[in-house]
Amino acid sequence: MQVPQSYIEESVHNALKEDLGAGDITASLIDEDATSIASVISREAAVICGVDWFEEVFQQLDPEIYIDWDLDDGDRVEPDQQICSLSGPTARLLSGERTALNFLQTLSGTATIAAQYAAAVADTGCKILDTRKTVPGLRIAQKYAVSCGGCYNHRIGLFDAILIKENHIAAAGSIAAAVELARFNNPGMPVEVEVENLDELQQGLDVSVERILLDNFSPALLSQAVEQATGKTELEASGGITLENIRHIAETGVNYISVGALTKDIRAIDLSMHITL
Repeated sequence: MQVPQSYIEESVHNALKEDLGAGDITASLIDEDATSIASVISREAAVICGVDWFEEVFQQLDPEIYIDWDLDDGDRVEPDQQICSLSGPTARLLSGERTALNFLQTLSGTATIAAQYAAAVADTGCKILDTRKTVPGLRIAQKYAVSCGGCYNHRIGLFDAILIKENHIAAAGSIAAAVELARFNNPGMPVEVEVENLDELQQGLDVSVERILLDNFSPALLSQAVEQATGKTELEASGGITLENIRHIAETGVNYISVGALTKDIRAIDLSMHITL
């Protein structure tokens, strides 16, 4: 996934504005001519993500700050391993420290959990998808992190793919009516429908939708759904997915599994930056 530079610049600008306000009054205690070398260390095993956001923080604060990376997005880091070193004006290094680490540790958290889910279904042929359950303002960044961890992106938002869910079906009157209207309004765009039982699955098959989302199906029902839909459409499982049960679900033969936890239930990686000289 390619992230527009303009998006990174805007995200960083907003984050710095939030943190610095009218200025860093603590860093103002430091001599403006002072320079330092700093090091960023990971305190735990992780998959790194957020290099461009980290760099942009210091680029906006002071282009003279130089960053030397030991790792890149998608690389694995071990506890107490250095991720990068920085050199430049001390005051600017300290002013950017928290904002830069916030991006790096949050996106690395997303990439790390994505890597765990990807590993859990290795060799099954099933792809793990993210959802729209993202941190507000960080959707594209988190979806990029998901791809760095080895999983895949579902739709970015409500504008780039059609997913007809329970309330859409209720409002339209039926699956067939909702699909017909979706195709009329968006000719040529693939349609996905969420279903809650095998009868609704058949309704989706009857109107030849390109993908069907099986919501909270048990593994036994998933296996039946796969048998019912083989050669007719793609199937996506969702709901109640954990690291403990995801491989069993993947082995039912579904094409995709969507997991909200990739971006919703994240824990930031423990990173620290220290002035070394």
